[in-house]
Amino acid sequence: MKKKIWLALSLTFLLTLTACGGANTSTSTSSGTASAQNQTENQTQNQAQNQEAATSQYPVTIVNYAKAEGGTVWDEKEQVFDKAPERIMANTRPAAELLLHLGLGDKIVGVGANFGAPDPSVEEEYNKLNILSDGYVGKEVTLGTDPDLVFGRGGLFENADWGVGTVDVLNDMGIKTYVLESSITGGTYESVYKDIENLGNIFNVQDKANEFIQELKARQEVISSKLAGITEEKTFALLFMSDPNEVSVYAAHAETFFNDAFHMVKLKNVFENNTSDEVSVESLIGADPDVLIVPDWRTYDGSDPNTLKEALYNNPKLSSMKAIKNKQIYAVDYNYMFGYGYNTIDGMEQLAKEMYPDLFK
Repeated sequence: MKKKIWLALSLTFLLTLTACGGANTSTSTSSGTASAQNQTENQTQNQAQNQEAATSQYPVTIVNYAKAEGGTVWDEKEQVFDKAPERIMANTRPAAELLLHLGLGDKIVGVGANFGAPDPSVEEEYNKLNILSDGYVGKEVTLGTDPDLVFGRGGLFENADWGVGTVDVLNDMGIKTYVLESSITGGTYESVYKDIENLGNIFNVQDKANEFIQELKARQEVISSKLAGITEEKTFALLFMSDPNEVSVYAAHAETFFNDAFHMVKLKNVFENNTSDEVSVESLIGADPDVLIVPDWRTYDGSDPNTLKEALYNNPKLSSMKAIKNKQIYAVDYNYMFGYGYNTIDGMEQLAKEMYPDLFK
């Protein structure tokens, strides 16, 4: 466009000179040619500078995490990237979806754990990826993708049939790793923003990373503003069950990301400070939380969460509980609770609208 405008201006200038007697026509033409050459040289120089800027940031050092095989304590471990990785194995669906939001789909060589609610905004692109399994994948399958980066949920970095291999083992093989900070003990939804920022630096896509962070923060702010009038948190308990006839309570006391996410919708895990994840039905009845949460398994086996709800409402043993009397049972997809990803906010938005429909009209 700039070149067309320049040519049009040049032609106008030449015609003006001709109308005045045609003086210095050859000089103007020569001058115009030189200007065009200078413009081309400047464009070439700018392209070279941009390319240099894209590569000059490396090496990039990221402080990430590792833990001993079978251990529970995550220690800091640096990952040094001499260049942006080209072959990424994502160990869960949410991990792959995050990469897609940053425009890195062409670098994903494999995806494990293909389950959970999809993100509609990247679903079409996701369906074109190399899905390794509907379940968790092991180290052999992971290495079969020839990755230069294994990325995703921390709990899957194990030398087990369901694990992609420990961080140390993969690093010793020359494969970089990135454990989502949101997925380790101490992680919160705020950790998602740090993960996105780190990915922006690793892949030199800082602009896209910042844009996505601002988009998520804006969505968080909408939830916060809608619920601003609710001054007290309600208590909740997670009934991690699929059999309508068997009530199973999961305390999730060490699940810091899970517990923090529910704070978005003014819910506090009644068993958050438990010393064990095992909770009896009697303890559940005694704690008497305001709300009960059950998993939504529709994306796994197509089962209707209303079946679980109705069984709980009709369970005589639970009939004295507030959540039963007040019809306060809600279903949330597994990945929104334990996917440790940005799309947890999708689940919290849905939950907030179900709990407080009048505030979202």
